[in-house]
Amino acid sequence: MSELTLRPTHTAVMIGRCLRLSSRNIDALLTSLLLPVILMVLFVYLFGGAIETGSAYVTYVVPGVLLLCAGFGAAGTAVSVTMDLTNGMIERLRTMDVGATSILTGHVVASVARNAVSTVLVLGVAVAIGFRPAVVPLRWLAAAGVLLLFLLAVSWLSAAFGLLARTPEAANGYTFLVMFLPYPSSAFVPVETMPSWLRGFAEHQPVTPVIESLRGLLLDTPVGTAPTQAAAWCVGLLALAVLLSGVLFRRRLA
Repeated sequence: MSELTLRPTHTAVMIGRCLRLSSRNIDALLTSLLLPVILMVLFVYLFGGAIETGSAYVTYVVPGVLLLCAGFGAAGTAVSVTMDLTNGMIERLRTMDVGATSILTGHVVASVARNAVSTVLVLGVAVAIGFRPAVVPLRWLAAAGVLLLFLLAVSWLSAAFGLLARTPEAANGYTFLVMFLPYPSSAFVPVETMPSWLRGFAEHQPVTPVIESLRGLLLDTPVGTAPTQAAAWCVGLLALAVLLSGVLFRRRLA
C-alpha cells in the first residue's frame, strides 16, 4: 500500500486515538485552552488603554488571539508526531498496514478539535469582557470557514515540523515560527503604526489577511480582498505542508 493512501477506517481509528490522547493529557489540554484566554485578558486590561485602534481594544484584539490559539494547538501537534516517531509507535502502526496519511490526519484532526474548543472558550470570555460581534449568520459561517482553513494549514505544517524534529523539545521549538507570526501583523496593533521596514512584512505575510478577514466578518465591516488573499495563503501552505509531510515521512522511515 502507498504511504499516501487514505483509508477511511484507518483514519477514523487514528483520529479516535489522537482525541483520546489529547483528553488524557490534562496539563497540555488546560494549557492550550486557558493560555489564549489569559493572554487576551492581559492584552485587553494591561495594554488596551495605551493602544489606539479606533474602537474598544477587546473588539480589535479578538481575531489575533484566535490565531494564537492555532499556534498553541499546532505546537502540540508537532510534539505528538515526534513522540510517535521516537517511541516506536509509528513503526508498530506500519506493521498493521496503516499509512502516513491516516496517521498524520489523526493528529491534524485532533489539533483542529482542540482549537475549536479553545476558540469557543476565547469567544465566550471575549463577549463577557466587552466584545460585541455583529449578528450576521452568513458572515459568521464565512469567518468559521476562514479560521478552519487556517487551522488545517498550520496543523499540517506542524505535523511536518514534527516529522523534521528529532526530539519533542525540538518539535516544540520549530513551531515557534507559527506562534510568532501573529505578532508582526495587524493582530494587536494597526500595521500603519509600525516602522516602514516592518510594515512591508506585516502587510505581506499570511496571518494579516486572515486576521483582517476575521475582523471584518465578525464585525460586519468591509473586508475587501482579504478573504481571497487569506484563502490563497492557506491553500498554498496546506498543499505545501501535505506534500512536505509525505516526503519527510518516507525519509524518516526509509
